[in-house]
Amino acid sequence: MKIFRSETPILLALIVLLLGFTFEHSAVEHGGPILWGTLLVILTAVIGVAFRIAHHAEVLAIRLGEPYGTLILTLAAVSVEVVILIVLLQGSPNPTLARDTVFSAVMFDINGILGLAAIVGGLKHGSSKYNVDSANSFIAMLLVAIGIGMFIPDFVPSAQWQIYSVFSIVIMAVMYTAFLRLQTVEHRNFFEYSADTEDEAHDVARSPNALHVGIMLGAIVLVGLLSEVLSVLLDAGLENSSLPKSIPAVLVALISASPEILTALRAAQHDRMQTTVNIALGASLATVLLTLPVIEAIALFSGERIEMALTPVQGGMLLLTFLAVMNNLHDGETNAIEGISHFALFAAFIALVMLGLV
Repeated sequence: MKIFRSETPILLALIVLLLGFTFEHSAVEHGGPILWGTLLVILTAVIGVAFRIAHHAEVLAIRLGEPYGTLILTLAAVSVEVVILIVLLQGSPNPTLARDTVFSAVMFDINGILGLAAIVGGLKHGSSKYNVDSANSFIAMLLVAIGIGMFIPDFVPSAQWQIYSVFSIVIMAVMYTAFLRLQTVEHRNFFEYSADTEDEAHDVARSPNALHVGIMLGAIVLVGLLSEVLSVLLDAGLENSSLPKSIPAVLVALISASPEILTALRAAQHDRMQTTVNIALGASLATVLLTLPVIEAIALFSGERIEMALTPVQGGMLLLTFLAVMNNLHDGETNAIEGISHFALFAAFIALVMLGLV
């Protein structure tokens, strides 16, 4: 009974799923407030399930310690993101959805998560320490991964995109495998900080790891099913609408990032900035190195090229973001001023989305 009570969001999401499949066509036909109200309910259910996935990942993360902990957290978040993205790609044609989702996820992770956490940690502790080697490693990999996956495609002719897609899939798989090995074996100490400690107070029952893994996997499947309904409602709502066309991409990024934001903020409050850095930069890297190959594989299978090249505005925002993060994460300490600089970039990203410019 305790397990059932703790998994109330998942049980409610199952009910919402059944109602969604039953009434989605009716909501589309009526449109207006009924359509958007139904969409909001489905979105709330998806976010609720995402929080439960993050909770179980966090339990396993605390038990296994760094760097395995944040690896589990980021992989869980990216799994949710990939599942939703794949489902949405089956809806109305949107060749820039994958690109816009990855871009939005990086904005949420680096400027949103890192910015808010640095502000919270800075206001409470003055400055928070972390292992600077981890930041340098993440940033180096991110720059190369985004360059290969999102800058170079702009210069690849249409007649040769399949060849480059195969190359990008292979090289990103090699990069992530190598980074995973180095992060957990040879350079594991880069991603640890001796002051990071936390009790497993939120799992006093000491339930078995297999239970947490099982619930996580089932919840990810549930997210995919809910996304089917979400996709239908989003396509209907955005059709002939003046709303920004990047809204679906931003929603996908928001769903995957929302649990991470709370985890990172809790870590910052307890002066565990290493966990925050691992989450923010690790989630960005996992998004690029895991999401892009999946999307490129789908494009190869379908024979239709997916637009991955960044727009000038997106490229400019990423350039500002990396200049800021390289300047701020160079000394092993964060403070509120650095956090405000990142949050200002995040606010600029939201403004550009509302203006329909990204």
